[in-house]
Amino acid sequence: MTDKELVLQALKAREMSYSPYSNFAVGAALLTKSGKVYLGCNIENASYTPTNCAERTAFFKAVSEGEREFSKIAIVGGKVGEKIEMYAYPCGVCRQVMREFCDVETFEVISALNEDVYQKNLLKELLPYGFGPENL
Repeated sequence: MTDKELVLQALKAREMSYSPYSNFAVGAALLTKSGKVYLGCNIENASYTPTNCAERTAFFKAVSEGEREFSKIAIVGGKVGEKIEMYAYPCGVCRQVMREFCDVETFEVISALNEDVYQKNLLKELLPYGFGPENL
């Protein structure tokens, strides 16, 4: 799957966002090494703490269905009803979840404004001193 196709899937996932408190809708599309795509959106809660990010939603869906190997994730986010003008990067908790399941040397994080404008980073660039299973 191309980066552009994955970003388009993230834009589709963003439409499902439940973000009535922040009005900041995020969508994520997670590509497994087997070629399957899992979509996720942010899901807010009135008490805030139970809120779940789009990236973790996608990962938890994939892991709950037995997936353990991932290639890349595309993320888009911005205010509802407004043009996306800033890149949405994963929060620290999401980066740590990615670190649990992904190879920091090869896993790509794509942050996009739209299907044609995006930035790619390796997970190791976004979480340079992450704590993983090999640290235990």
